[in-house]
Amino acid sequence: MNIVVFEDDRVEALYPITLARPVYSIQCGATRLRDLLGALTIAGRWWGVIRPHLQTLQRQDDPAWHAAQQLPAEETLCVNGALVPSRAAEQLVAEWLERPRAGVLRRDGRIVLARLHADHFRQLPFPASPNEWYSALNKLELPIVAEREEAHDWGLLEYPHDVVRWNMRILRENLEARIARGGYEEVREGVFVGRGAQLSESVVTESRDGPVVLEEGATVGPFSLLSGPIFVGRNSRILEHASIKDAVSIGHTAKIGGEVEASVIEPYTNKQHHGFLGHAYLGSWINLGAGTCNSDLKNTYGTVNMEYAGRKVSTGMQFLGCIIGDYAKSAINTGIFTGKVIGVCSMVYGFVTTNVPSFINYARLFGQIAELPPEVMIATQRRMFARRNVTQRPCDEQLIRDMYELTRHERALPEEPMVL
Repeated sequence: MNIVVFEDDRVEALYPITLARPVYSIQCGATRLRDLLGALTIAGRWWGVIRPHLQTLQRQDDPAWHAAQQLPAEETLCVNGALVPSRAAEQLVAEWLERPRAGVLRRDGRIVLARLHADHFRQLPFPASPNEWYSALNKLELPIVAEREEAHDWGLLEYPHDVVRWNMRILRENLEARIARGGYEEVREGVFVGRGAQLSESVVTESRDGPVVLEEGATVGPFSLLSGPIFVGRNSRILEHASIKDAVSIGHTAKIGGEVEASVIEPYTNKQHHGFLGHAYLGSWINLGAGTCNSDLKNTYGTVNMEYAGRKVSTGMQFLGCIIGDYAKSAINTGIFTGKVIGVCSMVYGFVTTNVPSFINYARLFGQIAELPPEVMIATQRRMFARRNVTQRPCDEQLIRDMYELTRHERALPEEPMVL
């Protein structure tokens, strides 16, 4: 049985967080869908249908990944890459792997899972863009499988804020399953550490609402508070006097300080100084300057509306902070208003009162807004990588150029004034 993970025609609605990664590589609940599915495949091999600008990067970062056109026509399970990596989703996929008949499961018109026989697979186009491939998948004549009553335990990511919402919902259960698989030592009640992880004696821990899990090589500095559920990825550092609480998922090789609540932080991101981050999503290779804070509650105590590509979206969430794309930076004492989106490779200063397009130098408070050329961000990337002993590859540089072109429409045309 083969597993093909695909990006559907909604992947751009998740910008900016899917500009630099396939949708199945988003961290949510301390888990990526890619990892969940990789554990279910034979010999760890799996196949994907993703946007062209990410294929070389994916191939080099993940040797187990193969473009779907290399796959022979046989029994195949197609999985939407936007499936939230919850325990319920893992069980659902496992059941469909054992399903003997072809069929399709949809939610709100989107394909969640499709079980194909070899003759179905031969009808799909290769090579093809994700949109073309998904369109062909939609046209296959497959029996429709009704959702079970407990289907509310899994879902698809539709907008960036869904990552924050689902992370709060699934983190505890995901961590409990991770602990059950073994490899951790319980050093305090509800606090589990991997090999080489270090917890200072003066750290206060609270696991009543969920466990605290420190992966291999993670460290927590003195006089910090950890209130679960919390996940700290391998080799990440929680600095002294930090307050990390209420569903925080931190990727590997990150540095985190100050107050962080109910947030998702991808690998290689730094928020090492004092300042509040709440109900937020941070991509990779972000640096937040000292004193940077975001608001996650409106003064009216009402629900937060987000704006994506000029369209207002009701979230139904009372607490929601910011969404920040990969490689973005903030200056010292930056204040980010409730529910704002900052694009990839942008630099922000002062108060962020509007959404910020990608590749923008944003100092609206001082009347200065300008475009950042990709060459500047490539040089910045090189310096950042060197600080973490990461080698900058041609595909990393190309990603910056590709993201610049993909977000060109976000920025005003040269002959027009920039309107934010």
